[in-house]
Amino acid sequence: MAIDMELEEVLRPQQYPMMPYPPKVITLANGNKMVVRQAQREEVPAILQGVLPCLFIPRDYYDIVSARLYGELLAWYRYRVKSEYCLIGQIDGYLVGAVNGRLENEKVGMSYHTLAIDRGLRIGSHLFAAKMEYHMEYLNQDEVLIVAESPIGFRRWMIEYPLEATKIPHELGGGDSYRLTREIYFNAKPRLVVGDRPVPPDLLAKAEEEVLIVDEDIIREKISGLKGR
Repeated sequence: MAIDMELEEVLRPQQYPMMPYPPKVITLANGNKMVVRQAQREEVPAILQGVLPCLFIPRDYYDIVSARLYGELLAWYRYRVKSEYCLIGQIDGYLVGAVNGRLENEKVGMSYHTLAIDRGLRIGSHLFAAKMEYHMEYLNQDEVLIVAESPIGFRRWMIEYPLEATKIPHELGGGDSYRLTREIYFNAKPRLVVGDRPVPPDLLAKAEEEVLIVDEDIIREKISGLKGR
């Protein structure tokens, strides 16, 4: 596909410099080691294959969260969103969750979505915490604006941290933003932010080698709660 680079210069939004997120490993409740790392733009097509089956699962609003995440990642892949990033969780190379967001400006972050493909292990909570860790400790931001699209998300983010209610509209629409400040983050960090660095070389190499995707039927079973662990 030929690209008109002169027009692309107009269509592509501003990108702030962003320090990379240093990968870490989290030991889950079942003993599995989940590598959390920053996804690269060229990995988006593979990640989208893991998100796609979730678009058709209405339980706990997986459909709308997945549809929006799919569009946001595609916009990042096509250079149509300002300063977006994506963090992913992998077990033995297999994608088990993803979170994304962007920089509104150098001091204010915009949280987008959190998707756990394997449920019951707090994968979503761990990845959301990693996202907040990225904004606060590596991008050195003052605040992150957050909304929830499901009751589970509201309990996990707004109540568990707890976040500060505002009257600031969020770009995703819906309710007004809740705000994570530096004070709230560092108060919550001992309870909610976990993981070890550096990641053992063999685990990191496996994760970076390829983003593997679980079979679609297994994804649906895990999310729908039809398959026991």
